[in-house]
Amino acid sequence: MPRVAFVGAGSVSFTKTLVADLLAYPELHGRLELVLHDIDPRRLEVAEALVRSVDATRSAGAVVRGTLDRRDALDGADYVVFTVQVGGHEATLLDFEIPKRHGIRATIGDTIGVGGVFRGLRTFPVVCDTAREMTELCPDAWLLNYTNPMAMLCSAVYEGTGHERIVGLCHSVQGTARQLGDILGVDELDYEVAGVNHLAFFLRLRDVHGNDLTARLGDAIDADPEGLGRTVRAELFRRLGFFVTESSEHAAEYVPWFLGDEEAIEHFRIPLDEYVRRSEENLGEFERVASAVERGEELALTRSNEYAPAIVHAIETGEPVRFNGNVRNDGLIANLPDRACVEVPCVADRSGITPTPMGALPPHLAALDRAYLAVVELAVRAYLDGRPELVHHACALDPGVVGQGVSLAEIWATCDELLAAHGLQ
Repeated sequence: MPRVAFVGAGSVSFTKTLVADLLAYPELHGRLELVLHDIDPRRLEVAEALVRSVDATRSAGAVVRGTLDRRDALDGADYVVFTVQVGGHEATLLDFEIPKRHGIRATIGDTIGVGGVFRGLRTFPVVCDTAREMTELCPDAWLLNYTNPMAMLCSAVYEGTGHERIVGLCHSVQGTARQLGDILGVDELDYEVAGVNHLAFFLRLRDVHGNDLTARLGDAIDADPEGLGRTVRAELFRRLGFFVTESSEHAAEYVPWFLGDEEAIEHFRIPLDEYVRRSEENLGEFERVASAVERGEELALTRSNEYAPAIVHAIETGEPVRFNGNVRNDGLIANLPDRACVEVPCVADRSGITPTPMGALPPHLAALDRAYLAVVELAVRAYLDGRPELVHHACALDPGVVGQGVSLAEIWATCDELLAAHGLQ
């Protein structure tokens, strides 16, 4: 019986989504063991009750159990879904408040930038320890990582643990494809996306009849100057010629042209400190779900477009599925650094997960992605090599920070305060 272990199962809304999708496949009914792990006893209790409810609603016949022991969850697993947020809301507040005092702005702050670097530093030990335990307890299992900073965490596992079977999963590609379909009035798109997580680009954008939709997308943007036109993604599309995968508020953090410009922030309606608000909402959502579960309410289930359930189904049944995954660059994108974590089309089937070589990116897109990957490399090496000075260098070279015109002295002070506040010194 295939075992799916959820590490960080206390992220109950996301766990519910993934389990509901997984148990929607009739072919997997009566065949799965779902093992839930979290370090928070209350969150684990809620997650287990929630998953049992989903299983009953789906009539899926899964074996469900929870455990506070991560090794117990990993022992014999075939798939490990990693959804851990180290430090929770309190750590998120520090990642925003301390940089802000030194003049450094952020919107989401979970991928690169100061927030991404420090989220990575907090999470590296947990994801790497998980991967090391997997080499002992379930060496053939796939580590399906949903936690950000995606590229940093996957790179740390590749470079620091020896566990090869890891893929980073995000919803930015399929989510943006759906949005583009709505904008263009097209039910089904033929697209190809590559780059790095949250800074990948639609290299091909066609309808199913082979008609290129790039010019049509430009016309749609021009036709809505006060709506779609006043977004970071529209501006990047105008200037770069390719549509970026991540949302506008998030995309503003990866390039140097927006967060340092008051007029740009106002014109493109960039919501500063957005993730703080979302984090607060997540706390409320947990309490809402916990109350519903404790009252025995049956929660509404819908199908999402998350990749992990489809990957498990594909490997178990042999029915292939195509998705975009974050994997090591072993000749996949020619003009990005070898062994860096890149986002490319992949195929999952009974043989596992196979990434697709993409050749070279357009040179200006590759240049943007190389700047991003420089931050990733420095943050990962800071952890793996025990070199805290590289934390300062990662933040000082970050494109979004550079574009804000903050002095090196302020960047160094920000990093020193955050290292102390998070107990990372």
